[in-house]
Amino acid sequence: MLSDGEWRKVFDAFQYDAWRFEAQPTYTMPRESENVARFLRGEDKPVDHNAKWHTRVREYCEAGKRIGRVRVVRRPLTEYQRYQFAWGIPGNIAAGEDIRILDVTHNEYDLPVTGQDWWMFDESTVVHLNFRPDGTQIGREMHEGGMEQFRTWKQKALAAAIPFAEYVKEHG
Repeated sequence: MLSDGEWRKVFDAFQYDAWRFEAQPTYTMPRESENVARFLRGEDKPVDHNAKWHTRVREYCEAGKRIGRVRVVRRPLTEYQRYQFAWGIPGNIAAGEDIRILDVTHNEYDLPVTGQDWWMFDESTVVHLNFRPDGTQIGREMHEGGMEQFRTWKQKALAAAIPFAEYVKEHG
């Protein structure tokens, strides 16, 4: 298991590519709870929404690094996914993150869509993100073992996913 400090060191050590397989239907994160509530009440998005992450993404991109993810969804979208689509993802993309959507509503892909989130760094390090059923993160752990299965899953997920803007255009 990685402490918060160890996790940050692993994350910030990547040299050229950080990529996430994001599979939870809902994330329950204390630092987001007020913004999710604001979104659900129909309030305006705060001007500084997700500003720290956007700064980090811009810094990575300015250093020539890539950062991206494939976001797994099933329709209908959860309230949290609607929040992400409206308030989170567009700003992340504007900062430089490549975000694609993998819609598994009809489960037509040969992918391990089991609810396990993970980050892959430089095609050589994988960190599993572990969650409770309610979306609360309970830990991060380094994957011990081969990387080839994760490289293959990443390739398949990227091939099957579509860019966020295209997905929104098609599915509203």
